[in-house]
Amino acid sequence: MATSNKSTHSSKTEEAPEKENKDLRKDASMIRLLAELTGTAIKIATKTGEASMKVGKAFLPPERASMMQEAGSYLRDLREVAGLTVKELGEAMDLADDSILTAVENGTATLSFELILRLAAVLARHDPLPFVLKFTRTYNPEVWKVFEVWGMDRLPIQLERERQFINIYRQHDAARKLSEDGFQHVLQFTQAAFEMALHFVAETENINEEKEDKTEKE
Repeated sequence: MATSNKSTHSSKTEEAPEKENKDLRKDASMIRLLAELTGTAIKIATKTGEASMKVGKAFLPPERASMMQEAGSYLRDLREVAGLTVKELGEAMDLADDSILTAVENGTATLSFELILRLAAVLARHDPLPFVLKFTRTYNPEVWKVFEVWGMDRLPIQLERERQFINIYRQHDAARKLSEDGFQHVLQFTQAAFEMALHFVAETENINEEKEDKTEKE
């Protein structure tokens, strides 16, 4: 019996390192993939956006000119809310020539990816992701394509939806007074109701899509 127990214990001991090694290999693979994707984005950013550039509106497609005008107005609003002048913002970003910021606000200049990150660090440090995505889409289409492949364009929407879920919990004082068992019951019921609602909405949207497709064909 003692021999059998020893053998079983030895087998379990051997399995544990093997499982750990598999997990490590999986983690290493994910890290390599992330490094490759990040490296690709950096290369594209360097290739397509080494420097900001002033451009004439007459040489821009109307849609792109409109996007740049909108982004420039947004930048001006953020700067003014922060209580900064163009000169002060340029100094905070360590710019040698802050006239590029005036041109960006007027919709007559592009921003390099590097400057987008610098702007985010100054004007959007508490919530940089939406800022970076908005300006990257406007000024660095190639980098934006990489972000779309990663699904990063959906992140602000997902974060806002998660915030709304959290607010539902925070709005009910009774939820914070629940026992652990009580909270688990509420959680299970919420999950079941959520899955049911997802199924119902998915069916409704599929029906609507089918009706639209049928109408277009007719």
